[in-house]
Amino acid sequence: MTPADGMPARDAGSIMKGNAVFKSGYNRCLHRLAHLPPGTPLPSENELALALDISRTTIRAVLAALEERGIVGRAGGQRHLARAPTEPDHFPDAQTLSAGAAFERRFLEWILQGDFRAGQLLNAAELARQFGTSTTTIRECLARFQHFGLLERRPNSSWLFNGITVEFVREIYDVREMFELRATRSFIERPDTAPEWRELTAIEQEHRTILAHLDRDFALFPAADERLHRILHESTGNRFILDFYNVVATLFHYTYRWNREDARQRSATALMEHLDYIDALRTRDQRSIDARCRKHLRTACATLIGSIETRAATPPLMRQS
Repeated sequence: MTPADGMPARDAGSIMKGNAVFKSGYNRCLHRLAHLPPGTPLPSENELALALDISRTTIRAVLAALEERGIVGRAGGQRHLARAPTEPDHFPDAQTLSAGAAFERRFLEWILQGDFRAGQLLNAAELARQFGTSTTTIRECLARFQHFGLLERRPNSSWLFNGITVEFVREIYDVREMFELRATRSFIERPDTAPEWRELTAIEQEHRTILAHLDRDFALFPAADERLHRILHESTGNRFILDFYNVVATLFHYTYRWNREDARQRSATALMEHLDYIDALRTRDQRSIDARCRKHLRTACATLIGSIETRAATPPLMRQS
């Protein structure tokens, strides 16, 4: 069941049920509310709209939908959390993406899970047929990947795939370090009562749970990794930083699978570095934060390079993606 099921046609959520912006904002609002105890007063519409980077019109529709489902209540004109959100309250991820964003994710997954080599040509018209979308959407998205250096434009609607190389990863991580250090400065400016700090506590607990059951749960690390870094990048409210991080997160998630030999130990090391990083964030000491951030990103970069080198040395028929 999705949140739109059972809503009357007049409900604002139903009116906007085909809108990816609404659905994305709805899910992100649920994510923030998930870390609050029932009965907690909600921020104002303006504060929520700013925190979620959506318009006041959209946040009103989101709140109306949440009230309709009994997640948010009102008392004396003040909205409060009536019950904790659950997974069925969310829209499926695929419904929260625009056509362009959905193609970008599917395209990167297709590239990273396939046997693509540097120098391979891709055709925009063929990709449009394969992914069931317009050539305009394809061209716009491929042009974005061109900015990252993954693709080069060629005549006759062709694109040259440059490959996920060691040099590419090092350049990506140089930029990532600059952006993430900037993100930590935004994050620690949040007051103690801000929902981001409660979310950080939930992420920390998730890390400790994975560590406590590492033999069973080490494969959960990539998702936990994304949650930690995403909350930092989202604190900037900078669309360019978030746009860049979306590509980095997808790259990490899929290339992490290319080397399974020491995945448990790599996950354990990264989880411990994350916990040190979280401790530093709580001190709000920028020098300590910078040191932990740089240390962890160096490890993450080395992990990604190791995965690339392992994949390059593995015959295609023996690869597991």
